[in-house]
Amino acid sequence: FFFFDSLQDQFDNLEKHTQWGIDVLEKYIKFVKERTEIELSYAKQLRNLSKKYQPKKNSKEEEEYRYTSTRAFLATLNEMNDYAGQHEVISENMTSLITGELTRYVQELKQERKSHFHDGRKAQQHIETCWKQLEASKRRFERDCKEADRAQQYFEKMDADINVTKADVEKARQQAQLRHQMAEDSKAEYSSTLQKFNSEQHDHYYTHIPNIFQKIQEMEERRIVKIGESMKTFAEVDRQVIPIIGKCLDEITKAAESIDHKNDSQLVIEAFKSGFEPPGDIDFEDFTQPMKRTVSESSLSNSRGDGKSEPKFGGKSKGKLWPFIKKNKLMSLLTSPHQPPPPPPASASPSAVPNGPQSPKQQKEPLSHRFNEFMTSKPKIHCFRSLKRGGAGPEDFSNLPPEQRRKKLQQKVDELNKDIQKEMDQRDALTKMKDVYIKNPQMGDAASVDHRLAELEQNIEKLRIEVQKFEGWLAEVEGRLPMRTEQARRQSGLYEAQNTSAVNSCAQDRESPDGSYTEEQSQETEMKVPATDFDDEFDDEEPLPTIGTCKALYTFEGQNEGTISVAEGEILYVIEEDKGDGWTRIRKNEDEEGYVPTSYVEVYLDKNAKGA
Repeated sequence: FFFFDSLQDQFDNLEKHTQWGIDVLEKYIKFVKERTEIELSYAKQLRNLSKKYQPKKNSKEEEEYRYTSTRAFLATLNEMNDYAGQHEVISENMTSLITGELTRYVQELKQERKSHFHDGRKAQQHIETCWKQLEASKRRFERDCKEADRAQQYFEKMDADINVTKADVEKARQQAQLRHQMAEDSKAEYSSTLQKFNSEQHDHYYTHIPNIFQKIQEMEERRIVKIGESMKTFAEVDRQVIPIIGKCLDEITKAAESIDHKNDSQLVIEAFKSGFEPPGDIDFEDFTQPMKRTVSESSLSNSRGDGKSEPKFGGKSKGKLWPFIKKNKLMSLLTSPHQPPPPPPASASPSAVPNGPQSPKQQKEPLSHRFNEFMTSKPKIHCFRSLKRGGAGPEDFSNLPPEQRRKKLQQKVDELNKDIQKEMDQRDALTKMKDVYIKNPQMGDAASVDHRLAELEQNIEKLRIEVQKFEGWLAEVEGRLPMRTEQARRQSGLYEAQNTSAVNSCAQDRESPDGSYTEEQSQETEMKVPATDFDDEFDDEEPLPTIGTCKALYTFEGQNEGTISVAEGEILYVIEEDKGDGWTRIRKNEDEEGYVPTSYVEVYLDKNAKGA
């Protein structure tokens, strides 16, 4: 029994140990599962992070990604998306190669362990049964031997007793023989059982149990090997994605190295350059003269100087002003074609001209008076700050600096051309469909697409008209940009005369040379305009009112910018009388404006308009 008890203890120990091994395996499976969940969560967070900072479609952010630095950031976001994908690969591979595989193996291991210990218990029960049979046979043999001895002793006693009958003695002898026979039989059975038990016991301890223990050992060793292989796979799954992750990091490094600060700076310059030229120097004004100050020849208006005869009104090659003093109502009040008006033809006597030609040396109206006149008039346009708050600009983008206006017009032309192409594609598709219907009437009615084709033709025609309109504005503004030819500048003169728009009279809002806008508090009370004039409404500059009429006395060829051609005897509208420089501003055909020499026209001012 000692052997059986010790063997049973070993089975219990092995059962506990193998169960612990399965628990370790299940714990490792749980660890890998949590790792895969972390990888998935990390990948999801990386993707969300990348998506969060991706530029929104059709938003202003897309324009920012033309710079190399922002493009590098976009490449980083894309690579981070791929980087997240590799973490998803790690999770998937660990789930399939480790978690799933080990889960199936644990189930098989449990079944195998159960089978081995069942065989062990069965072998143990068998040997115990054989032992019990041996013990029973032994006790029976012992009992029979004792019974045979007692029967023999009783026979001998009866045989020695003379008082006992012969029949009783014979009966005792037969009983003794029977007991001896039973003892012999029990001995033979015991001997047979003992031999059988010894054989079973030998097989049990030298064959069955070692085999079971060997199988349990192999099972345990396979479990240990399996968990080791899983740990190697755990590392290999990570190692397999390292080259791809390295490529992602290399691409991020490459994107960072592609950043070109010079290129980005040039893009900013191209995006915000206005096309204006810096103003000329301002000459010293001598205030010691008795209340007669003239506008300096190189002041804001860049009036006549160096004896040049070319008028500067609207000129783009020289004398450009910054946006806060660009051509607006202030300049229209302060300036006119700053060269002496041509004398009338020799056939006409100066006395015949009511407003005889002005002398080039005639003194101009003081600048302060002209400036006060401008500040007392209601502004026609918001300041730049009001425009930035979202006011609707004019259709021709005339509120923008020349270079910015050119870009906007070009962009508009490109958009319209794309729309035309789309409409033409639809028209071509419908035309093909109509041809198919004509050839195969059973497929559809050819007349059903005529209405849509007519609509497309109308849309295409409208879009083409729009393109022509914007291309006309684009041609004009390209002719007005710096570094253009003299002929292009002349062609754009009429447009400039018609589109001299006011920035506004809020002198505190000014544009600096770098394209930004700063607020500068005026020191003169005359320049303070209520804020409501800027913030309540936004109107395009209205045409100047008519203050009278005039009749052309001579034919004048307005070949310079700001001037207008008139024919002798033509009736015109006066919108600005001579300010002392020999020029009168007139309008004809309701949309053409410009300056003509005062000596070439006979002016009839409307008294009511002049008084107002």
